[in-house]
Amino acid sequence: MPIFFSSLDLRPYAKELRSRSPRGADGHCRQGILRALLAAPFEGIDTFTALHHRLSTDLRFRYQCGLSLDREAPSISTLSRVFAEMTKKELAKRLFEDLVERCRQEGILDGSHVAIDSTAIRAYEKKQPKRKSEQTGNANWGAKLDSFGNKITWFGYKLHLAVDTKSELPLVLEVTPAHVNDGERAPSLMEQAASKANPRFFMLDAGYDQLKVYEAARNVKAQAIIPLNLRREQEPPAGTTANGTPCCSMGYAMTYWGADGDMLKFRCPHATGKVDCPLGMAACSSSNYGMVVKVNVKEDLRRYCNPHRDTKRWKELYDERTSVERCNSRLKSYLTADALHVRWIKKVTTHLYLKRHSPACICSR
Repeated sequence: MPIFFSSLDLRPYAKELRSRSPRGADGHCRQGILRALLAAPFEGIDTFTALHHRLSTDLRFRYQCGLSLDREAPSISTLSRVFAEMTKKELAKRLFEDLVERCRQEGILDGSHVAIDSTAIRAYEKKQPKRKSEQTGNANWGAKLDSFGNKITWFGYKLHLAVDTKSELPLVLEVTPAHVNDGERAPSLMEQAASKANPRFFMLDAGYDQLKVYEAARNVKAQAIIPLNLRREQEPPAGTTANGTPCCSMGYAMTYWGADGDMLKFRCPHATGKVDCPLGMAACSSSNYGMVVKVNVKEDLRRYCNPHRDTKRWKELYDERTSVERCNSRLKSYLTADALHVRWIKKVTTHLYLKRHSPACICSR
């Protein structure tokens, strides 16, 4: 615990939580309560009741949080009020963003390769009428397919993360109702990530295979690495394979031969030894080099990619996407993110920001 807190100066944030009124008894140290709320996920504490009990029965924990030992521990209502005040002033978000910037300055966050994904966060609050839910952005029903093609439904929210693949630390966090499509939030995540780092590649799964996602990546001078979702099309355009590789006059997929800026270069597959064409190279080109086709990525940002889709380099980049899955798994398995005991989207967002602070604090020490 001392290691955890040694990297944090919470005084500027705690100052905003202090009461401005001169009346009443002296309150508990707001910095101590803030420390307790930040430490709770590490200790597997997911309710104000459990946190109050731990502070009341574990004097060492209370001391490490910076709370006085000669008076009672903060009550459940006090912890709840401080949490509500943090939500109102968006202090958890500001602390998260400050930690991200600190990690970037210290070289912990690289930010050139960013993976984006969402995960389900189940809620147990009362469902609001559809019209009111759309206005407030609170919990709703969501559905998605798992890796085996099975449909999963849940009531609650979605946590959208943009994660630095090198450190597996989050750059951007957003919370939405569960029904919001992943592709709708990806452009916003990309823009926010670009404001904090200099991403060159964004890795996303096939659920994000939408033209606007590729356009958003290009707008911040990056390349989206996304498998094509072939369920959305009957067959590939004439003269190309499903992954965007041009075909020669004999119908063979041409060989990718590198890129020059936005121009992808493809060579005759017979000339490169990939196929044994019965017509050889003579039918396509009089050159010993074989026929060459160049394609500009701008012609179809979704179809064409640099590096070319399914090449070794492309696969290496896409494999980095698992970093965001591991980040989500740690968040839910070890930091109680999926154990919601607060209601409505603003408080849920604060709850999740507090969970995301923990690994960043350790890395920035």
